[in-house]
Amino acid sequence: MSSTAPGSDVVIDVRGLNKHFGSNHAVKDLALTVRRGEIFGFLGPNGSGKTTSIRMLCGLLTPDSGEGTCLGLDIVRDTREIKRQVGYMTQRFSFWEDLTIRENLRFVARMYAMDSSTERVERSLDHLGLKASADKLAGALSGGWKQRLALAACLLHEPQLLLLDEPTAGVDPKARRDFWDELHALAARGITVLVSTHYMDEAERCHKLGYILYGRLLAQGTAKEIIASQTLVTWAVTGEDLSTLAERLRALPSVEQVASFGAAIHVTGSDAARLEADLAPLKAERGRHWQRIEPGLEDVFIHLMRAAGADTATAAST
Repeated sequence: MSSTAPGSDVVIDVRGLNKHFGSNHAVKDLALTVRRGEIFGFLGPNGSGKTTSIRMLCGLLTPDSGEGTCLGLDIVRDTREIKRQVGYMTQRFSFWEDLTIRENLRFVARMYAMDSSTERVERSLDHLGLKASADKLAGALSGGWKQRLALAACLLHEPQLLLLDEPTAGVDPKARRDFWDELHALAARGITVLVSTHYMDEAERCHKLGYILYGRLLAQGTAKEIIASQTLVTWAVTGEDLSTLAERLRALPSVEQVASFGAAIHVTGSDAARLEADLAPLKAERGRHWQRIEPGLEDVFIHLMRAAGADTATAAST
């Protein structure tokens, strides 16, 4: 049972978290609030600090500085209890490949000293559709089935918070979709999910998002809030000789991104007036159709990455 204060819907509430590994400042002043029943997507490239942040939240790493709570428990003083109350799914498959699905789940149940462990395991097998394959060796499972086993193990002790670190990496599209349907069903029951991902389609399925780069959380909020916060302008272009046009566009100072999307290219910049002036001669050319569209999350994240990279380069040269 969670120790979150009665009536409180805040499950994660941290601020000023920092973590160093030698000279590497892996997480910088992380502040994060996640509420009950939310699916919070944690986005960022490899090495950005996602895994380190998750491990600090669940008590596996102690922050160098900062404070906060997870499930109402202090992330520095109450790490033992947090670890018992959180379901944590690591990037790598971390179960015993020479044991069956059922044997793996029974072992996890014994580790947690669960009451009625046999009933819990059988209920979990039923709930996640693992019953028919319960006697298969874990090492013989596909990526999607391994993922399902890992989620079943996370849920055995009935946690109110799931921390999932790149759970769909290397999993086929159908298994990914089924997994996300299950996450939304869990959220509807009041379970909170913090999930790190590389996939933009998965990001759009989250209730809230945070984008972390070089250890710093650059933006957080709903997808709409994050897109609106960056005031980007995007044009979609269709028509003739788009590959040549793309090269010409990349040479314009006001153009930040040029990306292909099917039969169109998307052109994005952050200074609307300069972009309009630079694009005007190209828009006057015949044979192409230009339409202003809403920028997408991918446009925003590439913009944030470029801006953070420029700031890092400037800081390194001063």
